[in-house]
Amino acid sequence: MSIGEIKTMIHQYLIQKTDFLSVKDSMTEDQLRVFVDKAISDLCAEDQLEVTMEMRVALIRSLVSSVVSLGPIRPLVEDPEITEIMINGASAIYVQKAGKIELTDVKFESNEHLLHSIQKILAASGSNKRVDESSPYVDFSMTDGSRVNVLLPPCSLIGPVMTIRKFANISEVDQLLKAGTLNDEMATLLIGAMKAKLNVVFCGATGTGKTTTLNVLSKYIPDHERIITIEDTPELRLHQDHVVTLQSKGANVEGKGAISIRDLFVNSLRMRPDRIIVGEVRSEEMLDLIESISSGHSGSLAIVHAESPEDCFSRMVTMMLMTGIRLSTEVIYKQIARAIDLIVHIELFPDGKRRLTYMTDVDWDDAKQDVIMHDVFRFEQKEDSFDDKIEGEWVKTNKKPSFFKKFEKRHIKLPDRFFD
Repeated sequence: MSIGEIKTMIHQYLIQKTDFLSVKDSMTEDQLRVFVDKAISDLCAEDQLEVTMEMRVALIRSLVSSVVSLGPIRPLVEDPEITEIMINGASAIYVQKAGKIELTDVKFESNEHLLHSIQKILAASGSNKRVDESSPYVDFSMTDGSRVNVLLPPCSLIGPVMTIRKFANISEVDQLLKAGTLNDEMATLLIGAMKAKLNVVFCGATGTGKTTTLNVLSKYIPDHERIITIEDTPELRLHQDHVVTLQSKGANVEGKGAISIRDLFVNSLRMRPDRIIVGEVRSEEMLDLIESISSGHSGSLAIVHAESPEDCFSRMVTMMLMTGIRLSTEVIYKQIARAIDLIVHIELFPDGKRRLTYMTDVDWDDAKQDVIMHDVFRFEQKEDSFDDKIEGEWVKTNKKPSFFKKFEKRHIKLPDRFFD
């Protein structure tokens, strides 16, 4: 008898001959495992079935996962090699593994089953958020830090859509080095940048590892500093003790009570911050970030979605213009160039590796009245590289960047002849 047939028999036994349906929601996962294990033993005794230990473990895991919040996607969430889970309705579940997207054979029984799992995952998150037809989309974080986005009909035409971006288990620079994300010299400079209170913007497309890289580098912020983080969905995992975490709030059912990233940013300036870290800048809060840096809040870190350092700078200009501020474009260019020290661009390559492709110094030339963007490091890909094997090298420019004076001011030393 196949494991599928035995699973069906046990499922029917649980429903017809036990009080499983009435007690399952009040049980912990361990209690559910014990309950299902006893049911398997009873069924085997009654029908004289032989079930191996390996099959018993698989049956318990499968049946328990179908009633706890994650349902059939639990094995995907527990797989450390999977970084993203994309659920397009009940019968199409994709994952990103080793940087590449592939279709799985995992399915929900129906869209109703999927919606039930979504509501249980949301309830278990403790976020106090809601999602239904009147409010058909939501962002929240699971207890392990994984970020979840949900979109329901009528906005989705294929049933409930859920995207889970798993929390990357990377906390050390050595792990980034081993993964080929950067090299030793780049790591040395970025660690120094954290200690020297440089204002750094991390940019790249979705899923390139911007937040993970920021999390790792934030470890080198001195412990005595008071850090304030501002996010839409909690993803930042800082290692210091003195950290104040702020999160934006959506409107209530009446459309009132919304608190934006910009509202939180303005308030954070009154909280005596040594550092302000913004999980993602996407709108008018860019003006407040630039003005706060200009007024003395050095050491700010932020994330911007952009395809290159140049695009990142352009987006920052656009976001400032969105406020309706009555300044010329040249003045805005000058403010940003003098506020931001370094732009770090990260890219996900076809071979599945995430690499820092640019570390770009940003400066303002008073003589030319123009922005100067100078690549301190850049990744040069070889022309004969294939998608499944990208070859290249990081190239460093030996010219001292404009922000080097901050290293000297705070006595942050780099290796001898790091810059000629």
